[in-house]
Amino acid sequence: MKISLGSDHAGFGYKERVKALLESLGHEVRDFGTFSDESVDYPAFIRPAAQAVASGDCERGIVFGGSGNGEAIVANKVRGVRCTLCWSLDTARWGREHNDSNVLALGQRTISLEMALDIVRIWLATPFEGGRHVARINQIEQ
Repeated sequence: MKISLGSDHAGFGYKERVKALLESLGHEVRDFGTFSDESVDYPAFIRPAAQAVASGDCERGIVFGGSGNGEAIVANKVRGVRCTLCWSLDTARWGREHNDSNVLALGQRTISLEMALDIVRIWLATPFEGGRHVARINQIEQ
């Protein structure tokens, strides 16, 4: 799978660790930055990562910040993106099963690294349930 990544300075550490995980699992990664923990404005890095998913250049995306909230907001402004902010294995699973999320937001200041890596694994492996959720996804896209 081809996966885009984007982060601000507060999510940089987790981005690097998740990038290593993804590559070890055989995924192709497109990293939109940032490339250090120096303060930056996150929309400059999150929007291109989300646009890569919306355009079909990448199948999924993962964005990182201190809380992940701002990153999820930016990603969800891109038409065709369904970004879910996750803080547990359940929220990761439901984000895929119920919302067919194609972008994942994680907060480095809100969850442990171990939890972040587990969330990524679950989110990547969980399929969309379809069924009653299809009509809701269609309503989101309208």
